[in-house]
Parts: sequence; C-alpha cells; structure tokens
Amino acid sequence: MGRMYSGKHGKSGSKRPQKKTIPSWVRYKPKEVEMLIVKLAKEKNTPSQIGIILRDTYGVPSVRVLLNKSITQFLDEKKLQGALPEDLLALIKNSIMLKKHLEQNKKDMVAKRGLQLTESKIKRIVKYYKATERLASDWIYDPDKVRLLIE
Repeated sequence: MGRMYSGKHGKSGSKRPQKKTIPSWVRYKPKEVEMLIVKLAKEKNTPSQIGIILRDTYGVPSVRVLLNKSITQFLDEKKLQGALPEDLLALIKNSIMLKKHLEQNKKDMVAKRGLQLTESKIKRIVKYYKATERLASDWIYDPDKVRLLIE
C-alpha cells in the first residue's frame, strides 16, 4: 500500500498462503492456543505482539485459521482487551515522543511536520472508532490528558 504523504509506492514483502487450512506440522490444539493467548495478554502484550510471539516461539502460523477468529476478537470475548485500540495507542505514543523531542529541539521543522501528520492520523482514526462504537462517542483526544493516561 502506498504511503499517504510521500511519493513512494509502499513496501513489498512476503504474502500469506492462500489456503486457509491448519498445517499438519502445527503441534498445538485450539484450546492450548487460547490458553497461550490469555497468558500472553495478562503479561500486558498487545495483540500484534501476541501474534508474533505465537509465530516465532510456539510455531503457530495463524491464530485465525486455528480459532476462526482474530486475536483481538478473542481478547474482546475474554474481556482482556485494553481501553484504547492498539493502533491508536501506538500513534498517541508516537506523538508524545515527538512532542518531547520538539521541547528540546524547537527548530526541527521536519519533526514538527511529523507531529502534524501524526495528530491528523489520530483525529481521523478516532472518528472511525467513534463511528464503529469502539470508542465512546464522548471520548475526546486531548494531548495533555492522553499523555497522563498513557504514562
């Protein structure tokens, strides 16, 4: 996928197999994978971190194929999901780091532009999550209050 604010065409990479069947070499049953996900979620890992750990450490290629639902859907069912969506949280952390950088480097205009782009992405994604009712309709992105919430 192309980047929104650059002329580049995006990143190439490997693709997942088209066949949606459980490979014969997977050692874990769906119940065991569920227990692993719960254990990793209680260790404060995000859904994407859980997927990477399951892939690299336990050899589970795709949780969706095993459980017929994504890690996020499974965590929602078990009430282990965080208050904010993972992608929104990452953008907010990025904006906090950029603000700290700009406090020390006031003339860094590239970082200032990056902060503007990050904040516009945050506002756009908040609008989407309010429409899909993932966030409360009265939730407001206030950089100072959110900074306290994350730290």
